[in-house]
Amino acid sequence: MIKQKYQSVLDLGTKLNIQNGDVSEENGVLKIKGTAKTQYEKNIIWDEIKAVGGQNPSDIKADIKVSDESVCHRHTVKSGETLGKIAKHYYGDPMKYKQIFQANSDILKNPDLIHPNQELVIPKL
Repeated sequence: MIKQKYQSVLDLGTKLNIQNGDVSEENGVLKIKGTAKTQYEKNIIWDEIKAVGGQNPSDIKADIKVSDESVCHRHTVKSGETLGKIAKHYYGDPMKYKQIFQANSDILKNPDLIHPNQELVIPKL
């Protein structure tokens, strides 16, 4: 029953390819653990847990680790994206594109020129 309630969290974990995942149920509490690639992916999972169970759910315990703590995320550029759009997505502020540009100065020479399939570091702020 509790596993069904949090099925969207489990599905998200699969979609994000969470490593070393484990799910068990004990006394009506769902216990999940695993390792996300980045802090951003860990945050997405927590957002989904809160969307299902509320701000402080008592029927789920999650132990999500992060394998790459050096960055917020690694983003693969899609057609039509700009650094401003990417910054708005991750930080809520398109003007933070400068931080993304600086973190990727080894591959980007112009903040207005990015290409699909480039992998960009989204730095922690």
